[in-house]
Amino acid sequence: MYHHVKKLLHAVRVDAPDPKFGNMLLEQIGGANGELVTAMQYFFQALNCDDLALKDLLMDIATEELSHLEIVAALARLHLQPMKFDRDSADVNPLLAVADGAGVNLFNSQGSPWTADYLKISGEVDIDLRSNIATEARSKILYERLINFTVDAGTKDTLQFLMTREVAHLKAFTAALESLGKPPFMVGRLPATAGLVDQFLNTSTGDGDAAEVDARGPWNEKEGVELVQAPALQAIARDLIASDGDLRVDNRATSSTDAPELIEELLVDRVQQLIYCESQLVRALPRMRHAARALPLKLGLENHFEETKVQVQRLLEATALLGVKAQGVVSRGMRGLIDEAMEIIDAARQQDDVAADLALIGIVQKIEHYEIAAYDTARTMASQLGLPTIAQLFNKSLAEEQIADCLMGQLARELLSRPRTIVRKLPNQSDTRNIH
Repeated sequence: MYHHVKKLLHAVRVDAPDPKFGNMLLEQIGGANGELVTAMQYFFQALNCDDLALKDLLMDIATEELSHLEIVAALARLHLQPMKFDRDSADVNPLLAVADGAGVNLFNSQGSPWTADYLKISGEVDIDLRSNIATEARSKILYERLINFTVDAGTKDTLQFLMTREVAHLKAFTAALESLGKPPFMVGRLPATAGLVDQFLNTSTGDGDAAEVDARGPWNEKEGVELVQAPALQAIARDLIASDGDLRVDNRATSSTDAPELIEELLVDRVQQLIYCESQLVRALPRMRHAARALPLKLGLENHFEETKVQVQRLLEATALLGVKAQGVVSRGMRGLIDEAMEIIDAARQQDDVAADLALIGIVQKIEHYEIAAYDTARTMASQLGLPTIAQLFNKSLAEEQIADCLMGQLARELLSRPRTIVRKLPNQSDTRNIH
C-alpha cells in the first residue's frame, strides 16, 4: 500500500534555469544509473526476499528512491522550462521540446528509453546487496559530476542532498551484508575448487607504450595467493625446451651490437651511477616523507622508500653478474635534484599544505623521470649485449619508477581539485622596517 504525500523530501530551488544542464539531469531519471533503476531494483529484490528484516530495509530504501526520482524530475523540469518557448533552448534536445513539451519522461540525456535490463536482481540476497552497494557508488559519482557542471546554488544544494543520501544507502547495504555473517568470498552454496581459487594468472606481461607495466599488488602477491606467470608463455617455453633443451640466458655471444666493449663500458658506468642515485634516495626519501602533509603522499613516499632499498640490491646483483666492483659513481644530475628537493622542503615551512605538497610532488616527479631515463637506457644496453637476466632486473626497477611517477601525478591532480583558503604570510623583519 502506498500513499503520496504532496511534499518533496527536499525543497527544490533553481535560480537560473539551464536547459543544457536540465538535459544532463535526465540521466538520473531514465538513465542506466538513475533513480528509477534504484527504486525498481530494490523494490523487486524486496519482493523476492524471504528475510523479513532485509525485505523491510529494501522496501524502505526503494520508497525513498521514488522520492528522489520526484526531486530530480522537479529539478529537471525547472531547468528545462525555457525549452517551451525559446528556440535556442529547444535545440538542446529537439525531441524533448517537440514530443514531450519540455517535460520529463523515461528517457536518458541522449533520448534512449529506460529499460528493465538495467536492473540487477539475482534472487540471492547477498549478491543483490553487493549489486546495490555498487549501484549506490555509481549514483554517488553521477551526482558528484552533475554538481561540478552547474553553478546554480539552489541546484547544488539539492544535488548535494541526493548525493549524501546515496552514501547513507551505501552504508546501510554494507551493514546489511556484514550482518549475514558470510565469508566475503562465499557466493552461492557450492564451494570453489581448492588451490585453483587462490591462483592469480599473470596473463598480461611486458611494458606498454603508455606506461602500462607488469604491476604487483595485494591482488597477486599477498600471503595465500599463488602468482602463476603467463600460462600461454609457459606452454611456449615448454615447447622450446622439448625442441632443443635450452632457454635463453645471459650470454655475451648473443650481443646484437657492433661494439660490445664500448656498450659494456657505458653500461657499467650507468649501473654505478644508478647505485649512487638510489643510495642517495634511500637517505633523502625519509626526509621527503616527513615533510609531506597529506597522508596519501606520505604513504606513497614510504612505499617508494621500501622499493628503492630493493632497487639498490638489484643494482648490486647486476654488478655481480657483470663482474665489476659494486660501487657508486657520482651522478651530478641526481646530486642537483636532491639539493633542489632539500631546498623545496625548507621553503615549504612557509607554505600551506597544498602548495607544500605540490612542490614536493614536482621534485619527486623530476627525480622519477631522471631514473626512468637511466633505467630505460641501461635495460636497452643490457639487451643489446645479450644479457637478458640483467635487463630484467632493470625492467623491474623501471616499472616501479613508472608506477611511482603515475602515482605522484594522480596525487597532484587530487590536491589541485581541493578547495583552498588563502594563507597570508607574515612579513619578515626586513619587510617591517620598510613599513611606515
